[in-house]
Amino acid sequence: MVDVLVEDPGARVGVPPRRSSAPTTRIWGVAAVLAVAALLIALQIAATGQGFEGPLASLWKDYAGTPKSMSVPWAGLVLALVGLTARRRVLAVSAAVVIDLIGAGARLLAGDPPTVGNGAVIVLTAIAVTALLRWRGAERRNALGAAALGALLILATKVGDVWLHVTVVTRPRVLDQYVMLADHALGDPSWLMGRVIDALGPAVYAVLHWVYIELPVAAIVVAVWQLRRIVPTGQWPTHYLVRTFLVLGLLGPIVYLLFPVVGPMFAYGVDGHGLQLGNYWPSVVPPIERDPAAMPFDTATPRNCMPSMHTAWALSVFLHTRRDIDGSRAPAWLRWGGAFWLVCTLIATLGFGYHYGVDLVAGAVLCLTVESVLREPERGWGWFRVRLVGAGAATLAALLLSYRYLAVPMAEYPALAGTIVLALLAGFAAAFHATWFATHREPVPARVQPGLAADYS
Repeated sequence: MVDVLVEDPGARVGVPPRRSSAPTTRIWGVAAVLAVAALLIALQIAATGQGFEGPLASLWKDYAGTPKSMSVPWAGLVLALVGLTARRRVLAVSAAVVIDLIGAGARLLAGDPPTVGNGAVIVLTAIAVTALLRWRGAERRNALGAAALGALLILATKVGDVWLHVTVVTRPRVLDQYVMLADHALGDPSWLMGRVIDALGPAVYAVLHWVYIELPVAAIVVAVWQLRRIVPTGQWPTHYLVRTFLVLGLLGPIVYLLFPVVGPMFAYGVDGHGLQLGNYWPSVVPPIERDPAAMPFDTATPRNCMPSMHTAWALSVFLHTRRDIDGSRAPAWLRWGGAFWLVCTLIATLGFGYHYGVDLVAGAVLCLTVESVLREPERGWGWFRVRLVGAGAATLAALLLSYRYLAVPMAEYPALAGTIVLALLAGFAAAFHATWFATHREPVPARVQPGLAADYS
């Protein structure tokens, strides 16, 4: 047998030895933890001052009280499990189930609803602490990385709840009159879908409602599928759904403050608490108001319609179910599931009266723009990406400005205005598809990085 000498690149003359990135990673990790902690503390102080529940108070209930959501804590735990071996996954899930059963039983005996979720948060925390203190190498990195994703998902919902209160406090007046006029250009789809859902009956309503509120469930299924190879290969994908979700959650709500809107079921329906412009939705389309103005609204309804974040998130789920992270075609069950979730979310978003049609267009453009920033980072920032991101940002800005300052002309010339709005969306979607999906990509086999893959059993 012939021995093959493999040269160490770092041993060449004039080439300094390669330094480990571990210290830098730790520094960034500590900085991120401190930044998140500072944000949570600041939001808690602000929430306490305004008299509503803050993120830390809500998080404490996840540990020792009644969780606000049953699905989000478990979604976070499931996401954290992708960084563990099969044996440790079984132990973690078993421990979480036992804790939840004990908690649910105690609540039931006390006469309270048997809510679950405490076990998932407690076990997720235990995974992070154990990985930090006891595990080493690849198993530590993978476990901490996955646990961080799960924790971020939970914390993002806490921050989001506070942000909705912020929109109420800082934006007492809403712009629904402008959006209603702009929506005439699309044929008032919320009124149409509202009547359709009423005609389809309670069974269809129940399915759509579950799909709408359980969007994190679909996201976790896709994310787990994308991250399923972390343990055997020790390699994280360069882009996956959770990154898009988090970035959308950071950017989208900023527009709430720039363009506060409550939605048709509140501004034009019986849920307006007496401040609605009339009980129109969904039976009667309001007449065209040629002198729109910002209108005062209550101190309870979030101003979270523009853009439609449910549309943005559901579209991102759809996009990430088209292909695997190596560029190969996704399995049929995943592709059909992504399409089903997107269609049902769009129908529910309009049919429940939560959004106007123009909200959905803005949400779709936002999603495609963010995806253009994050997708395939290995291709770099060439002109193909710069022009796509620039076009998306310009399109979103043009739509928002049109909804605000051209609302009356859009209502008076609906055919022309609607064609332009849909053409902008279709053109940007076509450019997105041509950039990221039209060209065939050969599947990239997963490679085991030395020192990263390990047998953890």
